[in-house]
Amino acid sequence: MKFNSPTAFRFHIGANSCVLVSAKAAPLLALATPARRAGLNIQRTCSAQILTKDTANMAEEGDVLTNLDNPAAGPNGADDQPAAGIITQYVKDLSVENPNAPDVFQWTDAPKVDVQFNIGAQPKGDQVTEVELKINITSTGEKGTAYLVELSYCGLIGLRNIPEEQAHAFLFAEAPRILFPFARRVVADAVRDAGFPPLMVDPIDFNGLYAQQLAAKRARDQGAESGGGDIAAPTDQA
Repeated sequence: MKFNSPTAFRFHIGANSCVLVSAKAAPLLALATPARRAGLNIQRTCSAQILTKDTANMAEEGDVLTNLDNPAAGPNGADDQPAAGIITQYVKDLSVENPNAPDVFQWTDAPKVDVQFNIGAQPKGDQVTEVELKINITSTGEKGTAYLVELSYCGLIGLRNIPEEQAHAFLFAEAPRILFPFARRVVADAVRDAGFPPLMVDPIDFNGLYAQQLAAKRARDQGAESGGGDIAAPTDQA
């Protein structure tokens, strides 16, 4: 019985959530290089200044740091550099069902695996947002349901001094991309623990999907503003 059936995904974007559908506190840590994500230039910098012998005064003995000033800081020590990154990540909810065990282990037909994704973001404090990646998986055969897995995997995202448009792209494209491999492992382990071969969910190009849908949304908005008449909503395609 094979359980790694291929899946196809559909994607659409809303104001506060993105949905993909198919048949304690810690210091802010961020990536240190600028990158073009989802067609938008997102500047990502470390919140901590890296001090070397070229940027800090060193004592003659023991290479002890004697100057901890941050040369990038603004007036009165204010840090006005853009920064974004994962503060922490965690399993918020996990449900696994194996309703037809042990009979299901005798089924010989290839199951149909349906994978659904939902991405949401909720502010949790000043400059902190919880991004939630929900993954619902249903495996069915001719005789019924083989297994169901529902996972809510979250990350606390720190954002500082980033324009709203770029922050939205980070929350709904880059953050899910970072969280996905960890959620994928949780899913694989859950399916294995239910008695089936581990399900390795195919990687998803969150940034590419985000860019495509953002471009489509802008095109629809421009068409509406130009008085081009009613524009049909995009039809989800498997």
